[in-house]
Amino acid sequence: MLAQRTERETGSGLMDIKFTNRLSYKQARLTVLVGFILGTLLSLIQIGIDYASEDASINREMQALLQISHNPASRIAYNIDAELAQELTRGLLQSPAITRARLIDNNQTVLADVQRPRQESGYRLMSDFLFGDNREFQDRLFLSHMPDDYLGTLFLEVDTFTFGSRFLKRAEVTLLNGFMRSLILTGILLGLFYIMLTQPLVRVISALSNSDSRNPAQSKLSFPPGHEHDEIGVLVKVANQQFVSMATEIQQRRNAENRLTDYLNELENIVSARTNELKASNTRLSQSNEELEEARRRALDMAQARAAFLANMSHEIRTPLNGLLGMIALSLDSPLNAEQRQQLSIAHDSGKVLVELLNDVLDLSKFDAGQLELERIPFDLGALVEDTANLLSQNAAPSVELTCLIDPQFPSMVLGDPTRVRQIVSNLLSNALKFTRFGRVDVRLSSYPGGVRLEVCDTGIGIPSEAQVRIFQPFTQAGAGITRQYGGTGLGLALTNNLCEAMQGRLSISSEAGFGSQFSAELPLPSHTAAVPAQALRGSVAAISNASSGLAELLQTLLPGWGLDYQRYDSPEQLKKATPDLLITDDLDCLFNLRPLISAPILLVTAYGNFLPGEQAAHLAPLQQQARPLARNALYQTLRRTLHGADSINQSPLSGAQYSERRARILLVEDNPVNQLVAKGMLAKLGCEVSVAAHGADALEQLEQSPFDLVLMDCNMPVMDGYEASRRIRQSGRWPDLPIVALTANAMPEERERCRAAGMSDYLAKPFRREELLALIDHWVPLTTT
Repeated sequence: MLAQRTERETGSGLMDIKFTNRLSYKQARLTVLVGFILGTLLSLIQIGIDYASEDASINREMQALLQISHNPASRIAYNIDAELAQELTRGLLQSPAITRARLIDNNQTVLADVQRPRQESGYRLMSDFLFGDNREFQDRLFLSHMPDDYLGTLFLEVDTFTFGSRFLKRAEVTLLNGFMRSLILTGILLGLFYIMLTQPLVRVISALSNSDSRNPAQSKLSFPPGHEHDEIGVLVKVANQQFVSMATEIQQRRNAENRLTDYLNELENIVSARTNELKASNTRLSQSNEELEEARRRALDMAQARAAFLANMSHEIRTPLNGLLGMIALSLDSPLNAEQRQQLSIAHDSGKVLVELLNDVLDLSKFDAGQLELERIPFDLGALVEDTANLLSQNAAPSVELTCLIDPQFPSMVLGDPTRVRQIVSNLLSNALKFTRFGRVDVRLSSYPGGVRLEVCDTGIGIPSEAQVRIFQPFTQAGAGITRQYGGTGLGLALTNNLCEAMQGRLSISSEAGFGSQFSAELPLPSHTAAVPAQALRGSVAAISNASSGLAELLQTLLPGWGLDYQRYDSPEQLKKATPDLLITDDLDCLFNLRPLISAPILLVTAYGNFLPGEQAAHLAPLQQQARPLARNALYQTLRRTLHGADSINQSPLSGAQYSERRARILLVEDNPVNQLVAKGMLAKLGCEVSVAAHGADALEQLEQSPFDLVLMDCNMPVMDGYEASRRIRQSGRWPDLPIVALTANAMPEERERCRAAGMSDYLAKPFRREELLALIDHWVPLTTT
């Protein structure tokens, strides 16, 4: 009875502790306070650092933009070309941060002044307070070879809200993350304190309360200072009560019935506790199942929303891209000088890269679903490699020689996925150019039975052997210093390796730190069209270049095969007795010593953007300049024009037959005026007669009045869309064999099936190239060669 009374007193002692005196409350209060203060301080420090970085980035990005625009603006001011000034300033206005761009010449005449309204948002008041409402930048314009001649000034007015809103959104996320981290830290510390301190104390109290009274070898405990009213004080009180009970009952002996009763009571308590634990576990499991089901539903909703977003984004971006690339392609067919043609070609190549980037974004849905599909179409891999190298040559250091070395026997067309192959070439070449500051970067292309071998060799920093194992892993580079010094995400080589494996190919590396790297991609791309032999040229060509240069290797590979008498020299002095028809050199130092020694035309091969100015070039006339890497077709046309006086336009030794005219009547159903002009221009180049309908109802009326060989049908139009118009054409039964080709900016996989369900015969995604349109007409309209 005394023991039972003691246990009741112990239980009541635990319940009598005030909540504010419990250790668990004290630990929670201190942990929450410290965790919240530390988390808030760290978040504020991080926001302060981010603010300083963002404030500095405004000036840095604008100065970088001014540096990029300096040369074009200087030449515009020098030529006093108001039209180009308008184009330049409107291009600068494409930057979301720039609200006004103004270009004046040295007479303070305004050549261009364009502006747009500022963006309004709830963040603007705070952004203007932190960064100011706007900033103005200006750049004094001068030509590189005339730095002292003032040509004008380029003014940029920058709305700091573009940077401020980005900073404020990050600050919100930082504060929220800091608060969440504080809460998580608080919960973890509370759990640890409970497990490591509070729970053991409670167990000690329980053990002392149930201790065996037959062992009285104990003494009375005193209360520790400061713990008279908390859990430790209760522990001491219970212990002393137990000591008194054991001293009182030491002389008594319990019989077997009392011991059995105590044992049964203890067992019943254990069973009851275990039963309660099982009930609690079942409750938690049910809650977890409900949470998992809710998470699954949210994930499905997010996937559907992302798919809809990608489809809308595809349509909205591809429509203006079709007009942009189409107009540039039509402009390239008009008479242009070499500089204009190069500028438009670079713009067209950049637009194609943008299209490929859009395709990569849309492919994310296929990667997530494990349904990456590869095309198998014929394409010119050699031209693809040269185009990619020409576009990326802008990233090469001036002292790096970029060369494309393509086997003369390489097939003119191979079967495969040109988009994925271009990704592989671009990633490997970008990687080589990034890590090479001096020497050479070579892209070599050769074939083997059943496939092709692409090699990218550089003389850059190289990769240590221990790092070569991990560079193909996502978000990984050769070392921490690489990311800091050169930047990058570490995704390029991982994606390239995955693409090679998806094509059943293999990517290998051979490298040594400090001695460059060689990446080799073996891809099973079978030959579709054998190499087309070039029309033989006549004449002698001399070159002054280093024997170990890429130019020397390129010329030695190509020129003898084109029927030319080729000889390389190390210095101008060796040319005294030579009388070549053309001299090729990449040595600027010896260039001005050549003209007294030789009267033949000179071809100067130089780095991108490093052409001689007009005044210097005039002293060396006749002089032609080409940027490296030299493309085979460009070199052939230069030789043909120089040696034979032939027009090089559309005279390529590496291309197939010219476009054949299609005497076909085509109905173009398109509501966008720009896309109408692009499609009409392309079709006119192919000799087609084109009628335009602005919507589906108009197309039905024109079909009633005139016969057509092919209908190019846009899908999204007012009045009647392309789907409904196609269904009505098929349901009428009057034109069962009329080909209807969908022209749509929606490139998602399900769009093709939707077009076929509406009765369309084929599908062409915007933006499309003339070659794609030609292939489509080849398939659906009989060919008439003129």
